[in-house]
Amino acid sequence: MSHGSGRLAGGQEAHVVQFYPADGELAGSVSRYLAEGISSGDGVVVVATEPHRDAFVAGLAAAGIKVDEAERDGRLLLVDAAGLLGTFLDGDRLDGGRFAAAASGLLGRARSAGGLPGEEVTDGADGAAVAAGADGLACGGRRIRIYAEMVALLWEAGQVSLAIELEELWNGLAARFPFSLQCGYPASVLDAPEHVDAVADVRRLHGAAADARSFPCELGSVRAARHYVAGLLDPVTDQVLADGVAIAVTELAANAVLHGRSAFTVIVSRWATRIRIAVRDNAPLARASVTLAPVAPAAGESVKPVPFPVTTGHGLSVVARLASRWGVEPTPAGKVVWAELGAC
Repeated sequence: MSHGSGRLAGGQEAHVVQFYPADGELAGSVSRYLAEGISSGDGVVVVATEPHRDAFVAGLAAAGIKVDEAERDGRLLLVDAAGLLGTFLDGDRLDGGRFAAAASGLLGRARSAGGLPGEEVTDGADGAAVAAGADGLACGGRRIRIYAEMVALLWEAGQVSLAIELEELWNGLAARFPFSLQCGYPASVLDAPEHVDAVADVRRLHGAAADARSFPCELGSVRAARHYVAGLLDPVTDQVLADGVAIAVTELAANAVLHGRSAFTVIVSRWATRIRIAVRDNAPLARASVTLAPVAPAAGESVKPVPFPVTTGHGLSVVARLASRWGVEPTPAGKVVWAELGAC
């Protein structure tokens, strides 16, 4: 991605795309992303359909977030995706100026200390609101993270080229104002051969492309996870990392099944020069543990040694030797273990 440099937990870039196989997968990942932001004091904007907004709100509540309170104090803005899209979609074209007006107005509200509590946005911002939004962004305030799926609505309506154009508009806005953005597309978009080039454009326009799939707690899932990840790799550009990625996903998946005794989800994020494998399971970190230090943190990043259960054996040591960076993040339901291979 040419615009934006912010990072999320675990080294994810500011503009991330997720291709989700089912709404439940989307609800889980987005709810965690939003909850992390609200807990950190970020301004959080959700631009989604009503069913997805309801699912995210339920996920936030399950994570212990007081949603009503977050809305009242302006930390959480819930926006109707179709309504907002309608303010700058003019038939078969996008009005870039009206997009900038609507989006910068939302960013200004999210960043400001007071916000406009509890209001659901369905229309665009006028000139005064744009000015106020820009002032709010220029004057500092909260960090901002956004989940938006207007691009998916355009894609589903057959306006694929407009979805790509909207991704570019988001990137242009990110060049002016810093924020983290996650976009979501149903994984079914990957199955249409006529859209291969468009999907490649979507991946190109994001700092990272994240694909996810869940697996049951059984030994066969380890091989299935390895085959799933292998199928996502480009046979040319990713070949140099393929062997290491296969070992990493095998070890992390085996750790979830054999020692966590848990079903698990594999999340694969791809950048131009590196690949991130994350395995999320429902097993908490054991109290009895050994400590393995993650290697080669990114410049300026402080990474503490991470405790792992003594039952993990040598698998994670192998991952540590292969990875340029790796770590563990506790979640309300368990943990995520991740490893990055390639140049950071």
